[in-house]
Amino acid sequence: MVKPADSSLTLTPLRRAFVMLALVISGEVIFILPFVIVRIFRPTYLDVFGLTNLELGTAFAVLGTVAMVAYFPGGLLADRFSARRLMTLALILTGGGGLYLGTIPSLASLRILYFIWGITTMLLFWAALIRATREWGGQDSQGKAYGLLDGGRGLTAALFASISVAVFAWFLPADTAVATLAERTAALTRIIHAFTGAVFFAALFVWLVVPESSSGGVTTVRNKLTLEGAKHVIRMPAIWLLSAIVICAYVGMKSVAFFSLYARDAFGYDDVAAAQLGTLSFWIRPFAAIGAGVLGDRFGNSRMILISFSVVIAGSLVIASGALNAAIYAYLFLTVAGTSAGIYALRGIYFSLFEESRTPLAFTGSAIGIVSVIGYSPDIFSGPLFGYLIDHSPGATGHQHVFAVVAAFSVVGLLTTVAFQKMTIIHTPG
Repeated sequence: MVKPADSSLTLTPLRRAFVMLALVISGEVIFILPFVIVRIFRPTYLDVFGLTNLELGTAFAVLGTVAMVAYFPGGLLADRFSARRLMTLALILTGGGGLYLGTIPSLASLRILYFIWGITTMLLFWAALIRATREWGGQDSQGKAYGLLDGGRGLTAALFASISVAVFAWFLPADTAVATLAERTAALTRIIHAFTGAVFFAALFVWLVVPESSSGGVTTVRNKLTLEGAKHVIRMPAIWLLSAIVICAYVGMKSVAFFSLYARDAFGYDDVAAAQLGTLSFWIRPFAAIGAGVLGDRFGNSRMILISFSVVIAGSLVIASGALNAAIYAYLFLTVAGTSAGIYALRGIYFSLFEESRTPLAFTGSAIGIVSVIGYSPDIFSGPLFGYLIDHSPGATGHQHVFAVVAAFSVVGLLTTVAFQKMTIIHTPG
């Protein structure tokens, strides 16, 4: 009897390559409208929508709250319905939201839109993507599957970011500094429409390429979602330490969205130049994540977590100190690149600590659910917090406060990782 999780192994190599390509593209483009467009064009986005950083942060808090609630039921849906159908539906609905975003709605409507996007991206899509990736990997290629997914998503994000900045600049006057609000609004609207088209294309690509899987899923996945697994992992101290590590790393991840705004507020960059600096972090992601994974396999993942937190602390403290000089672009470039590398290295390998924590394989799903609910809580509080800090202290000072917070969380993350290392050496979960 052939298990559904291994069904993709019967596909030809070319078809398998197209399936992974569909997972990579859809796994990134579905997040472009809710998240990525703000990271690339944050200064323009704020001006066009007439928002403060705090107001935009509250919209993200709505999405983050929905996401926290959606992780567990999303997993249940992914076990009961085809990943192909769930992903396609999620992409279509997310693209529909993009059409509405192009009308430049009010703040109240934007919050409703982000609520809907929380449902489409986290309830319908995320667990289905993870399941489809597992099915692609079968029993022998799980590391390869998830490595290709994360690295490919990073490369996709970098390509979209670079192309969108070039297109955005093309729609503006040659001297972007004198562009009117109407011209910037028109340019941003075109970018939104282009991204929306990419989401609809991804929906079609997934529907045509990803194979239909049995609604029953894999037996082991069903076991992972039982209360028995949740009760077991809750009793594991290492899981709580891992949750704290993810929180601290994810606070750094949320700060990446502010690099472009930092360039404008602190150094007076125009919108295009600021977006170009923000795009730099996108290109760092695939190399940092894959590199950290390779080094982690060789030298120990928890050791790479320590090194990565140290890099984030160093970069964040440089920004927080106000020591950067606009006249020396190389320092700004290296600081943003180095801090981004540390942040994305953490993102790429923190879930690998499940192995070091000796989490039973049968309870991995329950562990991921618990760690995700706790670890991704910065989706709720980091947006309003960072927005308040920047709005309360305009200019470079607000950003210095933001990265002081990132440095503080990273110090806690580093100390927690040390405690995790000691605990996993002397403690074997029962």
